[in-house]
Amino acid sequence: MSFSDLFRGLPHIQSSTGFRAIDFVELAVAALLVLVALFWRPWIEPRLLRLAKNTWLAMLLLAALPVALRLLLLAHHPVPTPDVYDEFSHLLVADTLRHFRLANPPHALPQFFETFFTLQQPTYSSIYPLGQGLIMAIGWMIFGLPWAGVLLAVAAFCALCYWMLRGWTTPGWALLGGLLAVIQFGPLSQWTNSYWGGAPAAAAGCLVFGALPRLRASGRTRDAVLLGAGLGLHMLIRQYESIFLVLAVLLFFAPEMLRGRTAPLRSRLRLAGVALLALSPAVLLTLAQNKAVTGQWTTVPEMLSRYQYGVPASLTFQNGPVPHRELTPQQDMDYRMQQAFHQGTETPASYFERLEYRVRFYRFFFLPPLYIAAAAFLLALREYRFVWVAATLALSALSINFFPAWQPHYIAAVTCLFILVAVTGLERIARWRTWEHPVGLEIAAVIVFLCCAHFTFWYGMQAAAESPFSLAARQYETWYSINQLNPALRIAVSRALARIPGKLLVFVRYEPNHIFQNEWVYNVADIDSARVVWARDLGPDENAKLLRYYPKRKALLFDPDLRPPEMGIYRP
Repeated sequence: MSFSDLFRGLPHIQSSTGFRAIDFVELAVAALLVLVALFWRPWIEPRLLRLAKNTWLAMLLLAALPVALRLLLLAHHPVPTPDVYDEFSHLLVADTLRHFRLANPPHALPQFFETFFTLQQPTYSSIYPLGQGLIMAIGWMIFGLPWAGVLLAVAAFCALCYWMLRGWTTPGWALLGGLLAVIQFGPLSQWTNSYWGGAPAAAAGCLVFGALPRLRASGRTRDAVLLGAGLGLHMLIRQYESIFLVLAVLLFFAPEMLRGRTAPLRSRLRLAGVALLALSPAVLLTLAQNKAVTGQWTTVPEMLSRYQYGVPASLTFQNGPVPHRELTPQQDMDYRMQQAFHQGTETPASYFERLEYRVRFYRFFFLPPLYIAAAAFLLALREYRFVWVAATLALSALSINFFPAWQPHYIAAVTCLFILVAVTGLERIARWRTWEHPVGLEIAAVIVFLCCAHFTFWYGMQAAAESPFSLAARQYETWYSINQLNPALRIAVSRALARIPGKLLVFVRYEPNHIFQNEWVYNVADIDSARVVWARDLGPDENAKLLRYYPKRKALLFDPDLRPPEMGIYRP
């Protein structure tokens, strides 16, 4: 019997507790790793504590670790291919910035290039702010591909998470938090293996939440600059959520402001001025983008898109209402909420229905063993600073719940606070004693090693991606971003187009039952210079205009809705 045969049989073996045999296999591997780790703990701990006290060395290691681990998987999991319209829109920002401009001139025939989250008038531009695209543009210009910017952002987040925790706890626990960030949001994470973002906003949150306790303790100008820089970076990425980030900062200093002592208040006002000065470049850059894209200093591109295409564009664009049979349960919930949002029929009941439904998705920020630590965090709520942490997380959840859709990168700024919750909970567990015997440290160590075992097992499955054992096991993986998000059809179509010589014009034709998410019309910042131009099939008479505009391009017709999809010579 082969490994694959074994794993095909395992799912059908189930205990009375609900655990399948595959769960017991993972637990056995985890237990083995825990025993090994406990045996080596007296050797590991002193060295890690020495590393934790060396701030710059620890940050360098935490920055390099997720990048190195992901690059080691390139043989089986190559550079991610964008597939979702958000990703293409962020890539358009990056490509536009790579040409040293904030917006692109409108095309002569814009009707052929209309697509999600992209304006055609008055300029050809993404509707998104500059932040995510700026980071990808930097990686693109230095290393030759936008994914390099994604990796740089992940590296910065993991390093800054440790720095942020140094302001809240001891060096040893801060290093542990940085390692948990590598495990949870590193090589296997959706944020590392897509172009949606997440890590840049999370890094900005680290700057903000790491500066706050340092400002309270010492009031240094440097920390005020970092606070303003973090708020500015976040505003360039997630504008709406930045409002609540500022509210969280004000809540942090609320007790001091309420006490109203003159000397500390003057010092805080001076530092607030420094932070605002550090924030101002982001404000100016946002205004400049508004002016370049929409023609108005105060009109953001997303608002202009809503005016032109409706709210939300992703569900109303061209094809009208979406049949519910085409949506997953989460998409169906989002669709109903978006319709209520658009029609102005939302009620408090629908708001809390949405909140109750979305609670399950917050597991993105915790590995299962850390649920125990999250519960133990409640023991720390006797201190105002930890009450503030809980209040900030609640504020983020409540504010983002007004959105008709939800993705984890929407609240990425508070990711380091979720890690702080886990670390604080582990720290409280480590203090537990039973009959005067300290047992808590061993319990905390087991929880941490279970997290390491979970990551080690699935990282090993990805490293041995072609083995029968891995192929059979990975279908039960919940950490699925790295091996399921690369779209096979887009990769196959790109390879087929690469084999055709010369410049190409690809008309995309959709069938009446087309699923709206399956969009193919995406183009680079300079459409006319691209080797492959994608255009909507608007019928023979209209298409003739684009054929005359591109007389030297070979015209193709692609229909992604046929089974199998068809690509051929375009014949009017």
